[in-house]
Amino acid sequence: MIRPIIILLLMISVVSCKSPEARRPISHKSGSFINASIERNKKLNQKEQDIIQTLIKKDTSNVYIASESGFWYYYNTKIEQDTITAKFGDIVNFDYNVKDFNKNTIYSDDDIKTQNYAMDKEELFTGLREGLKLMKPGETVTFLFPSQKAYGYYGDTNRIGTNIPLICEVTVHSITQTQND
Repeated sequence: MIRPIIILLLMISVVSCKSPEARRPISHKSGSFINASIERNKKLNQKEQDIIQTLIKKDTSNVYIASESGFWYYYNTKIEQDTITAKFGDIVNFDYNVKDFNKNTIYSDDDIKTQNYAMDKEELFTGLREGLKLMKPGETVTFLFPSQKAYGYYGDTNRIGTNIPLICEVTVHSITQTQND
């Protein structure tokens, strides 16, 4: 009698054992925050593009060039002969100032001082880093950077606020080439 009871209990325990079920989430995420953020950024980008196009149309004395990186620029001083441009690790000696799109000075040349920048080895906001790669020693270029190429959402935590597009006038004094192995 004990043997059939043990067999019956074993069969009941085997049949009643199920694999554990995954717990269902209490709420489902729809991605609506991400979608709203994308839409907000598209609108901001379009607004800044429109402002840049307006500035370009008003400034008939300069010829603007659209960069492949998403900003615009014109040459104040252009060096026509072939000289070097900065590559990875080269030291670029330059001055620049920063203005908002209303041409109010945020940082002057005196505020910033002359910079020595090791190309792509040090921190520098994206637009300026990409702009320096286009320049030759002796050139002065004015750049129009949309906010995503400048300091973006965070600003510089000092004088540049959230999502501020910038105008920077940059003069490259010298480029010291380094050996890149």
